[in-house]
Amino acid sequence: MNNPSSPGKGAILSAIVAGCIVSFIGFGFAASFGIFLQPMSSDLQWPREVFSLSIAIQALCWGFAQPLAGMVADRYGAARVLAFGAVTSALGFFIRGDVTDPAIFVISGVIVGIGTGACSFPVVIIALGKIVSARQRSLVMGLGTAAASTGMLVAAPMSQLLLQAGGWQFAINVMAGGFLLILPFLVFIGRVSRPSIDRNHTGGIVPAIRVAFSDRSFVLLFAGFFVCGFHVAFIQTHMPAFVSDKGLAASVGGWSLALIGLFNIAGSFLSGWSGQILPKKDVLAGIYAARAVVIAIFIMTPISPMSVYVFSAAMGVLWLSTVPLTTGLVAQTQGLTYLSTLAGFVFLSHQTGSFIGAWLGGRIFDSYQDYTPMWIAAVVLGVLATLIHLPIREAPGPLATQALSR
Repeated sequence: MNNPSSPGKGAILSAIVAGCIVSFIGFGFAASFGIFLQPMSSDLQWPREVFSLSIAIQALCWGFAQPLAGMVADRYGAARVLAFGAVTSALGFFIRGDVTDPAIFVISGVIVGIGTGACSFPVVIIALGKIVSARQRSLVMGLGTAAASTGMLVAAPMSQLLLQAGGWQFAINVMAGGFLLILPFLVFIGRVSRPSIDRNHTGGIVPAIRVAFSDRSFVLLFAGFFVCGFHVAFIQTHMPAFVSDKGLAASVGGWSLALIGLFNIAGSFLSGWSGQILPKKDVLAGIYAARAVVIAIFIMTPISPMSVYVFSAAMGVLWLSTVPLTTGLVAQTQGLTYLSTLAGFVFLSHQTGSFIGAWLGGRIFDSYQDYTPMWIAAVVLGVLATLIHLPIREAPGPLATQALSR
């Protein structure tokens, strides 16, 4: 039964639509930024590690910003956090589009990372997950994740067209302005996004974090999500350059990212739906095992446009499909009261993996002119993540049990 202050169905539906749009905008351009690695590095005569390090720092700062953003969202609601993130992301990308100094470009990763950590789709899907029933939560989170993937589908070829039309500076400045389009949609999210902790419980955040990390299932989720970040950041940062290095047209790299976004729409829906009827941990283990197999086949197959497109489609199905399941498991095992905060810590692990995947890819290439060691590491980590998720217990942990007993 809804209490008088609970939002109505119309407000909830409007918030879900607005949240999907925010996910679409906030993730799309950021996820397809790897398209600029080769043209910027060539034009400015930078080693690839400069670009890679900026993306890696962005990922790491996103990771550190995520639990802080979660704490603020738990205390004040998600809309304020998203607004701050949109403005900060726009500022960071404007800097990237107007500087040619490598040190400033690397440092811009801090600003973009903080901004994307505050306005990215994890903040959105957690806010939406709190306003629907437990049965609907996995599906709604999958919907928000699919919207983020749709953003990647649209942004990758759009970025390529903007780059061809006006050069990389023009294209990046257009991307920066795009983040400001998020702001009007936050009105709808603000109407339904409610704090889940009040002033009397704010001091309980630190003990809650301690209890969560004493739960083996939470620790396994934390460790496993590192691998997801490694895979995603390495591929989305270096795939366009990898394709060009193999003698294929630059457009093949752009369409590779677009296909990942396209097929992850289906993957996100499928994972959200499967999380309602199957054990989430088993689905997650299957996703990581499938990633290892797909990557292994790709690196053992002669490179051609078709092999790139098939790989991208297969990886797309598996791309962000881990997100609704992982976040859903955090909610299921730790409860809703501190969900934004605890999910933020899990995303910190993801973004630590992203830092290593993005930066190490550039470092390995500059040292060996070859990405093969990175592809092999991606396969090994996929197998490891499969094994990590199998022992997870899906019953409510100590923190969720405490909340239910109040």
